[in-house]
Amino acid sequence: MTTTDTPMRNGVDTATLFATLDAVKSSPEIATFQFRASNRWISGTHNQSTIHGFYGAGQELVHRQARTYDADHPEVLVGQDNGPTPVEFLLHALAACLTSGIANIAAVRGVNLTSVESTVEGDIDLLGILGLSDEVRNGYQAIRVSFHLEGDDADKLREVVERSRLRSAVYDVFTHGVPVTIDVTTG
Repeated sequence: MTTTDTPMRNGVDTATLFATLDAVKSSPEIATFQFRASNRWISGTHNQSTIHGFYGAGQELVHRQARTYDADHPEVLVGQDNGPTPVEFLLHALAACLTSGIANIAAVRGVNLTSVESTVEGDIDLLGILGLSDEVRNGYQAIRVSFHLEGDDADKLREVVERSRLRSAVYDVFTHGVPVTIDVTTG
């Protein structure tokens, strides 16, 4: 691990980050987290998720405030466009996870950032989602992430992005998959 003499770098509290790393090293059981979202259907393809409580560091916790996110389809896909589509939220999650990693890793390595911007594009063929072809997958067929970074030396910036990719939970889910179970109750 590389240390830094600046307690705040790129908006990251490096002292707290290092303290967290040390705490997890000495008590690995606190590394187990469970994040949650609850969702309710509103009408048509419009639904709303709330994110508030989670489990981590050996205890039930809550965010400072509950946050709600609307999802819908655009009118061209039979929705009312009350929010991004669920697959657009996936693109946001990927960009956000990689960007957060870039900020943390750069701070730990003493790399200064002045700007981090990205564009994430995903290609989907509706023939799969609509059940019109068993040859076409339902999800993204390809995703491209493009970063533009400004700050320290270009090689250091590229290395920070690569380290973020290697440590990104969302990138890992996209590239390695994860078992998903669905339980149904009716009333």
